[in-house]
Amino acid sequence: MNDISLSAGELAVAAGLLVVNGALSWWLKLNLGRQIAVSATRMAVQLALLGLVLKQIFALASFPPVMGLAAAMTIIAGFSAVGRIENRYPGIHVTTIISVWASSWLVTAVMIGMIVRPMPWYAPSVVIPLLGMVLGNSLTGISLGVDRYIGELKSRRAEIEMRLSLGATRWEATSAALATAARTAMIPILNTMSVAGIVSIPGMMTGQLLAGAPPVEAVKYQVMIMFVIAAAIAMGVIAALLLSYRKVTTKDHQLDV
Repeated sequence: MNDISLSAGELAVAAGLLVVNGALSWWLKLNLGRQIAVSATRMAVQLALLGLVLKQIFALASFPPVMGLAAAMTIIAGFSAVGRIENRYPGIHVTTIISVWASSWLVTAVMIGMIVRPMPWYAPSVVIPLLGMVLGNSLTGISLGVDRYIGELKSRRAEIEMRLSLGATRWEATSAALATAARTAMIPILNTMSVAGIVSIPGMMTGQLLAGAPPVEAVKYQVMIMFVIAAAIAMGVIAALLLSYRKVTTKDHQLDV
């Protein structure tokens, strides 16, 4: 495979393209200049630190540090999911961490143990990137789903409480809101899958092609990761919504949000 490396100057050229974002923000008075600068700097610093950490972990190729980094990534993903949610409730961090952990680790375990099968199975160069892709997409789906669910409960409170007062159970009164939230959370990944290969070349395939992998093999890996991500999002969203349902309704069939 060909190793296409980038110099600091070439990265600077890419960074310079952000001037377009800043110019548009200034022209349209979006007041996003500071946020663009902070986000870009934060991303660069975080990725640089991650690169240093991965360099050490790849060199060690040992089970404990791989699992330690995977656990840290998962917990951060859970907290990051809450950061994107406007409608919150007490204990929401526990909900998102459990949901993203269970769904992402389950599908990654299947992917590692039954599909990719690296040797050893905890090979950091395989486990960490694949888990990272699953986590990143799962947290987005979970945050969209939970935010929409709580928002639906609040906006439809009168309707839901009327149903409850007429004898409906908490599930019967809120299941429509849960279904709407689940549908909302799944739309982004379904849209991505529907245009992959026509409008866009997804990230994993792009990376493999740049590394010199045969196109057919790159396609196989991309199809695999898209299926895995879709499954992780579905499981994570449903888990998060069911846990949220238990938190925002009571055993007496009342809303608590």
